[in-house]
Amino acid sequence: MASQEAEALFKSQVEISQLVLGFADSMVLKCAVELRLADIINSHGRPISVSQIASGINNSPSSDISYLARIMRYLVRKEIFTAHPPSDGGETLFGLNQKSRLLIHDSERSLASTVIMQLNPSFLAPWYCLSQCIKEGGTAFSKAHGCEVWDLASRNPEVNRNFNEAMACTSKIVMTAILSQYKDGFNNIRSLVDVAGGTGGNVAEIVRAYPHIKGINLDLPHVVATAPKYEGVSHVAGNMFDAIPNADAIFMKGQCPRILHDWTDESCVEILRNCKKAIPEKTGKLIIADIVLKTDDHCDKLDGIRMAMDLVMFALTCGKERTEQEWKKLLEEGGFYRYKIIKIPALESIIEAYPE
Repeated sequence: MASQEAEALFKSQVEISQLVLGFADSMVLKCAVELRLADIINSHGRPISVSQIASGINNSPSSDISYLARIMRYLVRKEIFTAHPPSDGGETLFGLNQKSRLLIHDSERSLASTVIMQLNPSFLAPWYCLSQCIKEGGTAFSKAHGCEVWDLASRNPEVNRNFNEAMACTSKIVMTAILSQYKDGFNNIRSLVDVAGGTGGNVAEIVRAYPHIKGINLDLPHVVATAPKYEGVSHVAGNMFDAIPNADAIFMKGQCPRILHDWTDESCVEILRNCKKAIPEKTGKLIIADIVLKTDDHCDKLDGIRMAMDLVMFALTCGKERTEQEWKKLLEEGGFYRYKIIKIPALESIIEAYPE
């Protein structure tokens, strides 16, 4: 019995230690992105040694190879890079795989900006305030900074740039999934409003794939003021809480990965009611790209990430990720009594909703 108890105690200790040291994964990944390790390997076009990687870090001959070797060993263990043992007694060579290619800064589908943004000290500070929020209410971000995330971004150029770059690169990956999996969903639409569409990149991609659609990009005046011109897309300055331009359908994903997850239930209902007013009662359609949480015993690894994203919303905004039942309630209160959920290869699903 004593032996079994010792084994069980050790197992629990290991699992708690894994949770406590989970930050190590994040910080080592941040280190890799800041040092542009994937870029350095990619520039050689083949696997290279630690000493070659070190020489590529700001062209600095003083890079500490022993520290770098330990970082690379950890990243190989986490399957971020590949390791090729020497056959001739030389140095181990490190190469790229699918994951590390997503860390190349200039890649079209790079996640480097997302890593930098999420692990910026300004975005980490609210995580220290979660227990305080539970005791007192309020948002974690405001407790850490004395203002909300949007306010900080508006007055801190570096935070704003990191945030916008991170949202843009994440958005590209989600749009690839939507356009590849939701092919029939846009066929019968003649006009489409992208609500809170930022500078219009998402609706422009849809119009490019479906040229028969007249695209309308709605966002705040200061956002659309800097929006580039896209063929088939018109920019409208406005506020989704006031009114939404009329169209056959509404697309709600946003330049950020998602829109409605940023807001309270009350605010979401207000937005949804404005959406209903903007589309035809009989034939109108609302297309939402957002997370649908599963909390049952059949949750998989992806569902675990979705739950973690819910905590990101806890830390950074007043919003949250929602279960299907929570979505159903929101949609009904917003005037959408019929819906269906379409899975795509992304954290998000497509929620198609109809007024009738």
